Amino acid sequence: MPKSSTKMSGLQCLAAENIWFDKQRYDEAETRFYEGANGPATQQFQVKTALQHVKGRPQKRQHRNSSSHAAGDQELVSRMKSLELENNSLHKVVVEMRAALQKLESRVAVLEKNPAPAAVPCAKTVPVQAAPAKVENGDDDDDDDDIDLFGSDDEDEEAERLKQERLDAYAAKKAKKPTLIAKSSILLDVKPWDDETDMGKLEECVRSVQMDGLLWGASKLVPVGYGIKKLQINCVVEDDKVGTDILEEEIVKFEDFIQSVDVAAFNKI
Repeated sequence: MPKSSTKMSGLQCLAAENIWFDKQRYDEAETRFYEGANGPATQQFQVKTALQHVKGRPQKRQHRNSSSHAAGDQELVSRMKSLELENNSLHKVVVEMRAALQKLESRVAVLEKNPAPAAVPCAKTVPVQAAPAKVENGDDDDDDDDIDLFGSDDEDEEAERLKQERLDAYAAKKAKKPTLIAKSSILLDVKPWDDETDMGKLEECVRSVQMDGLLWGASKLVPVGYGIKKLQINCVVEDDKVGTDILEEEIVKFEDFIQSVDVAAFNKI
């Protein structure tokens, strides 16, 4: 081979080298190499792990089932014990009832064999003998006069006298007690005809009305308007003797001075 052909420039050497252009292929080969070296152990570990998971699930389920079975067994045992206790108590009640029934049967049998004796009469009946009839009629009349069938009249008179004495004593005691007299205080408004009416004369006319149970009190003049004044007078009356209607009628009779009478206030004393 000639020397010129063996000598190549650096650019031509790089162009002839293709390792870097096939880097992907070399990387894949390296990856397959390492996978081939470590793959089986990793796969075995994964398989073992999967098997352990698969085996662990039935064990957990078995453990749960065993715990649930144990709880169910304890509940059954407790229920059986309670049923046994209840059965024993019922058995005792049945035995007691049988014993009581046997006692009753024995007593009934004894009573049937020995019937009760007949009732003993409380008292012997004594025949009533008729009273011997008297022959003489005159003696009968004397005996009838001596017998007092309705009692003595003296006792009734004594009871009536005591009753009357008690009533008289109660009436006297009630009469001594002072009785309350119902009274009322009345305030009257007496109105004149006009401002020229003599109010002094009007008051004299009002006070001249006298009745049993009427007592006049204080008075004053109250202005109404336009120079007119009304007489406001107080009085105390006994309710049973004097009424407001009668009092107003008596006051209104002085029609020369009085136009009207009104009750301004009425109070019980």
